[in-house]
Amino acid sequence: MVTESNVVSGTPVAGRLENRAKTKSNTLLTVIGLAVALVFPLLPVTTWVNEFGGIPNLLAYEAIWWAAIGFVLAYVLLVERRPLSSMGFRPMQRVDWITAIASAFVMVAGLATIFYVVFPLLGIDEGARLSRLFATPLWWRLISVIRAAVGEEVLFRGYAVERLGDVTGSTRLAAIISWAIFTAAHVGPWGWGHLLVAGFGGLVLTALYLWRRNLWTNIVAHALVDGVGVVAG
Repeated sequence: MVTESNVVSGTPVAGRLENRAKTKSNTLLTVIGLAVALVFPLLPVTTWVNEFGGIPNLLAYEAIWWAAIGFVLAYVLLVERRPLSSMGFRPMQRVDWITAIASAFVMVAGLATIFYVVFPLLGIDEGARLSRLFATPLWWRLISVIRAAVGEEVLFRGYAVERLGDVTGSTRLAAIISWAIFTAAHVGPWGWGHLLVAGFGGLVLTALYLWRRNLWTNIVAHALVDGVGVVAG
């Protein structure tokens, strides 16, 4: 006997319904991933674990961050069932290395101008916070540089830009949202004056990702900048 369900199944209508359900499911998965990638960095983890309280505190802080990074990478592979290339992990070409180094130079120059010219004009002083950071051992700062470069680029550029682009249909809008949240995430640990620092650095890194679409390029550039500022500073 031929029923209505038999007639509908296997038709273009059924195909469209199936695709629509699959799209909704994929969108929901993306929203969940974005909630982790964009909300986690806004949490006051530094305050919760007192990052500078000692080695156990540092290890706890780093463990929390690396757990979040690992979660997002595993989420892409196991839940979304997409390759890591879908969030920008691609082989580095010579032009990517050159671009990363050039971008780092631009950021260092811009950040130096902010710290030594703009901040004095505005009466902003981050000396106390920087002194606390520079008082830590070199190995401590190296760990922070690597984690910040990998973690922030994975969460804010690789995952957020790509997935927000999927959800909104606009890569430009995705980049703006990701940049704004990245900038805001630095207020808690550093204060409102750091909006200029994070805003400028985030702008360059976001533009770099949109240009090259290679997350390794961003990670290298980010690490170079933080290395100059945090390690050599």
